[in-house]
Amino acid sequence: MRIIGLTGGIAAGKSTVSARWADHGAVVVDADRLARQAVAPGSPGLAQVAARFGPSVIAPDGSLDRPALGAVVFADPDARKALEGITHPEVWRLAQQAFDAAEAADPDAVVVYDVPLLAEAAGARPIRFDAVVVVDAPAAQRVERLVAHRGMDRADAERRVAAQASDAERLALADHVVDATGTVEDTLRSADEVWARITG
Repeated sequence: MRIIGLTGGIAAGKSTVSARWADHGAVVVDADRLARQAVAPGSPGLAQVAARFGPSVIAPDGSLDRPALGAVVFADPDARKALEGITHPEVWRLAQQAFDAAEAADPDAVVVYDVPLLAEAAGARPIRFDAVVVVDAPAAQRVERLVAHRGMDRADAERRVAAQASDAERLALADHVVDATGTVEDTLRSADEVWARITG
């Protein structure tokens, strides 16, 4: 089994690439999905978040109030680091479970770990990747995409992009780069070329 780390900044086009690679036979493990599991109602992760950030980030039904938490952590780097200290170890644990299940199902699987915050969590990474792929589009272009395609307020979009690792920090991790600066078709073409290099 091979494990490929796939990362990129918000609105870079990572989901487009992971979906394409799933079509090519990859087993995709989505870190965002695992991050939701890590703070699901009744989970130890959610209990830690509530203890650190207080009842204002818990919805009436006992689930995480994501907008309330987001408003706190995107405005305060220390709060964001505290949240990452809670969620990252739990997400890594769930990821390892998913990798083990993929390997049990197919010892020759190519697993793609779709993880937006790979650069941010690199120091605490307990998993060795066979390759790291960065889906690259410059920060200014990603802000424009958030405004145009997700209807996000420009100031909020700029904050979201600024809260993540820089383009240079991400690219420093890359064994391969998917160029996502052009059209979707251009991105898919670049994704196919990188897939061929990884699996060839």
